[in-house]
Amino acid sequence: MSDKAYRALSSPFGTGFTTTMKLSTTVLAQLQQQQAIAIPRYDRGKTGIGIVHIGPGAFHRAHQAVYTENAMNQSGGDWGICGVSLRSSSARDILSTQDFLYTLAIRDKTTRYQIIGAIKEILVAGEQSDAILSRLSAATTKIVSLTITEKAYCLNALGSLDLEHPDIAADLDNPRHPQSAIGFLVEGLRLRLASGVTAFTVLSCDNVSGNGDKLRRGVLDYARLIDEDLAGWISGNVAFPNSMVDSITPKTEDDTITSVSSAIGAQDDWPIQREAFTQWVIEENWSGERPDWQGVGVIFTNDVEGFEKAKLRLLNCLHSTLAYAGSLAGFETVYEATSDTRFRQFISGLAQNEIIGSFVPPRELDIGKYSQEIITRFLNPEIQHRLAQIAWDGSQKIQMRILPVIRDNLAADRPIRGLCMALASWFEFICRALTSGHEINDPLANTFSQMPALRDGDPAVVVESFLSIDAIFASDLRHNTLVLQQLTQSLRTLRECAKGGQSVADALTMLPPASA
Repeated sequence: MSDKAYRALSSPFGTGFTTTMKLSTTVLAQLQQQQAIAIPRYDRGKTGIGIVHIGPGAFHRAHQAVYTENAMNQSGGDWGICGVSLRSSSARDILSTQDFLYTLAIRDKTTRYQIIGAIKEILVAGEQSDAILSRLSAATTKIVSLTITEKAYCLNALGSLDLEHPDIAADLDNPRHPQSAIGFLVEGLRLRLASGVTAFTVLSCDNVSGNGDKLRRGVLDYARLIDEDLAGWISGNVAFPNSMVDSITPKTEDDTITSVSSAIGAQDDWPIQREAFTQWVIEENWSGERPDWQGVGVIFTNDVEGFEKAKLRLLNCLHSTLAYAGSLAGFETVYEATSDTRFRQFISGLAQNEIIGSFVPPRELDIGKYSQEIITRFLNPEIQHRLAQIAWDGSQKIQMRILPVIRDNLAADRPIRGLCMALASWFEFICRALTSGHEINDPLANTFSQMPALRDGDPAVVVESFLSIDAIFASDLRHNTLVLQQLTQSLRTLRECAKGGQSVADALTMLPPASA
């Protein structure tokens, strides 16, 4: 900073807010005097690092780091976090200027602020590889957690390691200087084995079903190519618990920085915001120590899959439904779409009549209450979750959020009418983007653009064309007469309403009852 009035000029968000002091360790005592702001209650200077987290992005800073912060506030322990960024240096460069402190704004009817101190350092793979490996191999490191998105697992369509992935290929050529998350994990474990240090637990926190199992397979595939004995040791000594995470975390915008900095009275160049609801479910498959996460709300269970299904089929399925149908209706946020009575009635009916009952919920979860709570979360005016963001990568998301529910309902002779309307809304969303020339943020965007049939006016032709895409639809759905009929009827209803000057909400209400 070049002047005494610190400004957020280094921030990628470009806020113009100014204050006479910047968030740092030295100003925590002053912030403590503001009762509305929670600050670390443990001795941060004496707290050691016990967790290495790969992927210290927005969600990690609003979720796992906060649970760890709360656990240290309540029970202490050397559970400081070393963040590892595989690509960008932004988090390190910005947060290092404020001693890696940042503000969490919890947006609800009232906004609460908490200064998070759990992250002690952030290292960047391209510049600090040796320091990262030192952290990974240190006996004090008990847990390595990850939020890197599914594509960074470097797995192929069969779930095994993608040997053609450029990062994996580079790591196999030079395993002592890794680039990928899997390469770092295996090299860190190799160093621990060589020095007689017990293994750490590897905890995936990505929004991926069976995330621990998938990561374990990738790690073992890679390790076998490096050293069979190392792979055997990892197989017998390293725990890869599955986990499920949930909390809506909109990205930090200019006004987030301005409002948070103003509220706390100190310049915070990279605060984070999230809704009040938060959930973390971890499989009871562990080796070694861990923070007192259970004491601050983390659920340890043997049925992570049940929680995953509840989230994917209720929260995520309804999110995607709103993203496509809501975007067609001209809404921009989840809050706006859910505030429309007809949209709210549609997703409530979809949840009650077609989703609940499609799976067996975990015994720890009141599924009716959970479903109602999701609608309440969507109606939080302080969380402006953009439909365009949720709509990205639809060809991947519907395979986890909508298609499994359709399959299970077909097998149980349960209704699929509302689910088909949700899926047809995605079809129409893609078709309108193609005809209008708008960018499609989807891995199959090129595939869509090369299918002239998607520009056809006949709903039956469009539906058959989408169902022919092998990367999305298997033959069981492609050749199911009921699926074909109901998708075609849903798409025809959407188009007839649009042509007749009616709204998408009208199309939703024109469906026969979901239980029919």
